[in-house]
Amino acid sequence: MDLLLSGRAAPRRQTRLVRVGNVLIGSAGPVVVQSMTNTDTADDFATTMQVAQLARAGSELVRITVNNDEAAKAVPKIREKLLQMNLDVPLVGDFHYNGHKLLSDNPACAEALDKLRINPGNVGQGAKRDTQFASIVEMACKYDKPVRIGVNWGSLDQSVLARIMDENAKRAVPLDAGAVMREALVTSALESAAKAEEYGLGGDKIILSAKVSSVQDLIAVYRDMAAKCDYPLHLGLTEAGMGSKGIVASTAALSVLLQEGIGDTIRISLTPEPNGSRTQEVVVAQEILQTMGLRAFTPMVTACPGCGRTTSTLFQELASDVQSFVRDNMPIWRDQYDGVENMTLAVMGCIVNGPGESKHANIGISLPGTGESPAAPVFEDGVKTLTLRGDNISNEFKAIIERYVARTYPRKGAPA
Repeated sequence: MDLLLSGRAAPRRQTRLVRVGNVLIGSAGPVVVQSMTNTDTADDFATTMQVAQLARAGSELVRITVNNDEAAKAVPKIREKLLQMNLDVPLVGDFHYNGHKLLSDNPACAEALDKLRINPGNVGQGAKRDTQFASIVEMACKYDKPVRIGVNWGSLDQSVLARIMDENAKRAVPLDAGAVMREALVTSALESAAKAEEYGLGGDKIILSAKVSSVQDLIAVYRDMAAKCDYPLHLGLTEAGMGSKGIVASTAALSVLLQEGIGDTIRISLTPEPNGSRTQEVVVAQEILQTMGLRAFTPMVTACPGCGRTTSTLFQELASDVQSFVRDNMPIWRDQYDGVENMTLAVMGCIVNGPGESKHANIGISLPGTGESPAAPVFEDGVKTLTLRGDNISNEFKAIIERYVARTYPRKGAPA
């Protein structure tokens, strides 16, 4: 049946299973949310605080830059500080150019990391490339660490690209420049994975990615790579951009691939707004997976867009208030109750669709539109339970949510 007509995503593409710290990556586990710090890793306090912030927001893996000796020496300190905070989030070390030297000079760094990320285009040039790549793989084997081989079109291995271009020139019908670039990306990733296995890294220690910043190119590259290997794939639109542009582009690309069962970890590479929180990329990743029905992280709030019938801002303020309330309370609820992340909420602005949408949610409220009776019926599991009036609707509705959670979801550790 056509997936667009079936109402569900395709089954996950079957992959090997890779353990990264306490997280399993591959088709036997859920699609995993990843993020990356933007602090100077050498500042171990600032980096620890940002890793903790990202982990508490729901990032299941956090990548940190390891670009110099000071950063490499800071990694064990960051791990120690996180453990003191009772945070066992897996750390991924991002290496470019000098990873072979940093890892060999700082064995404590290699030991403290849960995964290494290397880019074949930035490992080394000429005769040094294979030697330096082998050195990193050997360190991964020594410390039993998985590796993400992450190709990027901004730093593609030029020797691979030149070879593919030469081969393309000999074809009866040469491919266009975009197709050549996509073929080079996939070839670089797969050949690097094969080399890593030749150097002793197990196939169950390898994750691949091939990132570009064009939506259609990303979809084409991952479809091709998924068809040619069974390694887990990390998805992400690189340099996605700021604000709505970055969110929309990432969602457009990743949703198509996830709908086809492709992708085992995801990252949303948003440029933060000035003074904005780095956690936005985690929230967007979670919302993509949850709105597609692939995972549940936090209760979802349905709210109408408003129209001429809803000139009051009351429902907008209530929707925002409820969304913040749910996100703020979710860490507590998650520790106390089983299944609360599946709860659905509706905050509607008038009588047209309000009662109907409210009945579809676990808890819904239909606020009065302009000129309507100043009453807000509340529905719980499709049944109208009471009507709220007055100036304290927000607090009363949040109290109803609290009581519903306590009444409906079993406490963790309680007898069945």
